[in-house]
Amino acid sequence: MTFNFAVIENNLTYLLWGRVAEGQPGGVLLTIIMAIGAGVLAWAVGVTLACVAWRYKGWPRRALFIWAEFIRGIPLIFVIFWMFFLLPIVFGGSIPGPLTVILALAWFTSAAVMHTTLAGLNALAAGQTEAGVSSGFSEWQILRYILLPQAMPNLLPSYIGLMVALLKDTSLAFIVNVPELTTVAGQVNNREQIYPTEIFVFVGVIYYLLCYGLTQLATRLGAAKPA
Repeated sequence: MTFNFAVIENNLTYLLWGRVAEGQPGGVLLTIIMAIGAGVLAWAVGVTLACVAWRYKGWPRRALFIWAEFIRGIPLIFVIFWMFFLLPIVFGGSIPGPLTVILALAWFTSAAVMHTTLAGLNALAAGQTEAGVSSGFSEWQILRYILLPQAMPNLLPSYIGLMVALLKDTSLAFIVNVPELTTVAGQVNNREQIYPTEIFVFVGVIYYLLCYGLTQLATRLGAAKPA
């Protein structure tokens, strides 16, 4: 069995950034854009909800836990489908496919961010909160000035682990024909027809390099943490 990786060379620019010159990014570039966009949004929402769950320990926390378990019990592929067909109805117009996927990934991942952040907050010594109270801080001030600054460095490796999973999950965008890496690889394969192994080995290597880079970042950040 022989391999002909000339198919990668002939389609490299399309696989890397799609039709970006025409204002339609795709391939690896769109994969990275969607992962970063969804990651930032999921982090902001998840941390906010974790702070709410830490502050309000009654029915608000129970409601957030039920919401998070509901999300985690649904396959992500269904969340993308729902967003793709529901958002245009809600907003009364078409929504760009990449934005739909970003919102779906962010919504899905925010539940994991919430649980991770809340666990990091609860892992801090109770004396930290007591010291804040004795200093006259409100509970929100304790979160902002005492707990979150201490918890965030410890949570960075966990956040990056979630980012790795999110990066791989962008491949599910192919079900709504968003031209990220997996989708454009499928398009190239359908056009060439005789080089599927070469094309999808290339795709696998790209995903591996992206995820490996993130895991190395987590390792470096962990090593750089002050003792």
